[in-house]
Amino acid sequence: MTKKTALVFGGSRGIGEACITALADAGFDVAYTYVSQQPAEQLRHADATIRAYQADITDAGSVTNAFEAVKSDFGAAPLCVVANAGINVPPAPLAQFDADNFRRLVEVNIVGAFNVLAEAARQVPDNGTIIALTTSLVRHAVPGVGPYSATKAAVECLVRSMAKELAPRGIRVNAVAPGPVDTDLFRAGKDEAALQRSASMSPLGRVGQPAEIAEVVAFLASQRASWIHGQIVQPNGGLI
Repeated sequence: MTKKTALVFGGSRGIGEACITALADAGFDVAYTYVSQQPAEQLRHADATIRAYQADITDAGSVTNAFEAVKSDFGAAPLCVVANAGINVPPAPLAQFDADNFRRLVEVNIVGAFNVLAEAARQVPDNGTIIALTTSLVRHAVPGVGPYSATKAAVECLVRSMAKELAPRGIRVNAVAPGPVDTDLFRAGKDEAALQRSASMSPLGRVGQPAEIAEVVAFLASQRASWIHGQIVQPNGGLI
């Protein structure tokens, strides 16, 4: 019998890397993607096969090729797809926001997510799961991050519609919308004062850890979450 497989788009670091470990712990073999440079060290797990694939999510053909490679290597289409790949750019008030940066956000975070989610809708077998990563900042307004949050709001709209469309096939579709999470991407460009401001956004007085978000993803991928569908789950330490 073929073991169940998960495919994580954007799994080379941060939350994506933590999702690989959590899904492997939950009994999945895991495929994951990177953009251009293969990680120097291949992730390993005692009880799971883990493989990396190059994919540019802004190219629909590249996304399709990743699915086809996973089917060939693992013997079946992935039962779970996690749409985690995305980017952020330096924040700025809308009046000063760089137009090219906004286009980059749209191309990766909206068009890229569309490519992943659309292909997942075609490829994930009946009774599978699709999970997209968004952000709690869709609902907690912060100056300077409106364009980024807007791209993630678009993903949540896709998720809600997909949940209605795929329900007849038993495919559960949800989003996970974290608050601030301690990753390399989160720390980039922040001094200690900025890190403390982020921590103070939660009444718990800290930012989240990637593993805490990954555990929510793994839960949604499991049958323990069989009645959770079309939802935006917010692990954010009480931010909102």
